[in-house]
Amino acid sequence: MTTLEDSIRVEVTTEYIEQQSSPDEDKYLFSYTITIINLGDSAAKLETRHWLITDANGHISEVQGAGVVGETPTIAPNTAYQYTSGTVLETPVGIMQGNYGMVSEKGESFKAVIPPFRLAVPGLLH
Repeated sequence: MTTLEDSIRVEVTTEYIEQQSSPDEDKYLFSYTITIINLGDSAAKLETRHWLITDANGHISEVQGAGVVGETPTIAPNTAYQYTSGTVLETPVGIMQGNYGMVSEKGESFKAVIPPFRLAVPGLLH
């Protein structure tokens, strides 16, 4: 049997935004596009987000709040919700990870894990 936690899959693509970054000022802007896929049998509502953003210096920023990009979407079974957001790092490489606070149709709260993903200036890592 699939657990509620296993019913949500999170996929991520990232992009370095060179034209809005200032390496001389330790400012590296990245966008990330998140696709949240509901593999379960019932709808689930995304209510909160919790991010841990770690730069190459080991500095950790924690971000918590309601919804994503101003929305608290309900994701129907076998559908996906996608959004794009961004973050600024002080180093050209970093890692983001976290979770979404979700609520099932039956009112059960659960966490959907956002697996760690890398933010990196292209060509920096091989």
